[in-house]
Amino acid sequence: MNSLYLAASADYAVPPLWRILTKSGYFLGLSGAIGATVTYAASVRPALRAPETRGDDADAMRRRAARYLAWAGVVLVIAGYFQLAGRVARAGKGMPFGEALAPDRMADFLFAPAAKGAWIAQGTIYLVQNAVLVLASAALIALFLPQARRHTDTVALTALPLTLAVTLVAAVPATKPKNADKWLDLVFGQTHIISGVVWVGGLALLAALTGARGRLSEDAGALWADVWRRFAFVALVCVGAVLTSGLWMSWKHVGSVSQLWTTTYGLFLLVKILLVLGMVTAGGINQFWLMPRIARARREDAASSLVQLTLGHFPKVVWAEVALGVAVLAVVPFLGGSARSEAGSPQAVSSGSTFAVGALLVLTLAASLYVTVRTSDALARRTAPAAP
Repeated sequence: MNSLYLAASADYAVPPLWRILTKSGYFLGLSGAIGATVTYAASVRPALRAPETRGDDADAMRRRAARYLAWAGVVLVIAGYFQLAGRVARAGKGMPFGEALAPDRMADFLFAPAAKGAWIAQGTIYLVQNAVLVLASAALIALFLPQARRHTDTVALTALPLTLAVTLVAAVPATKPKNADKWLDLVFGQTHIISGVVWVGGLALLAALTGARGRLSEDAGALWADVWRRFAFVALVCVGAVLTSGLWMSWKHVGSVSQLWTTTYGLFLLVKILLVLGMVTAGGINQFWLMPRIARARREDAASSLVQLTLGHFPKVVWAEVALGVAVLAVVPFLGGSARSEAGSPQAVSSGSTFAVGALLVLTLAASLYVTVRTSDALARRTAPAAP
């Protein structure tokens, strides 16, 4: 009720339902495609290719990963189509969303001439973006075919740069940014998107792959211990990138701490922050409680405990992280405008002191992540029993 009151009384417009669904769906599609391909390349593929991994376990995991990647391609192309329709509707100044779904409307938008002062037409940028999106989706969808599944590694590695290009191309500005702050907005914006979707999408992929437990051997605990260890590093990098870019974006849009609960934008941002902190907390449980036990079980060759930890306890926490990540994506469409404009505060202008404070915060964050890794390693070296 408080949120609705603020929306009616302040400079905030609640997005229409189609905008909420298309934007959330688009980021869900990016999470499935970018998160899955990056995580497969960085965590799953190296573990499957390790000399100690049994061939039947690797085949079962690779088949399940191929199906997941193929469905991720389907979701990406559908989400991309509706996202394009949303762009057409917003550019049409009152055009109904249903009308924006028409191919001729999309063509008019994509082939419209460049605006005055633009180095390239905005529609051309989106045309290239959607062409890349179709190529990325086609590469992933090909994994439905048995012939393509024999080359899952090659297909995934081919699709990876294409999926990243989907969001990077869309961020290309049609006009030259006015100042350094605008360039930083672009850089931190893409950092936030890519690190966020890799984090959420990677968790979703691994949670889905644990469903292959019934087809794996009793030695699969070691394989999954390697997968979780590798992804722990990927997740740690993503957390650092999300928090660093989030600091910049929050400073740009929020003028004071009180605006987090006195403006509608601030309330939605506060909800997003709490959800992200929930994901970080769940990740901390894995890092400080489960990972050390997995390391000890692996060192002591406790096969049954290793399977129970890697395919029993660990996925439960990961599914909770996935649920929180999906909730974050559902909040994103509501973050329109800024708390500063709602509260009548001046726009943020960077200075030397701003960058100094930002650098100090980033160094503090980096130090805390380093301490996290060292503490987890120290816990793993303790001689406590392997099983929890």
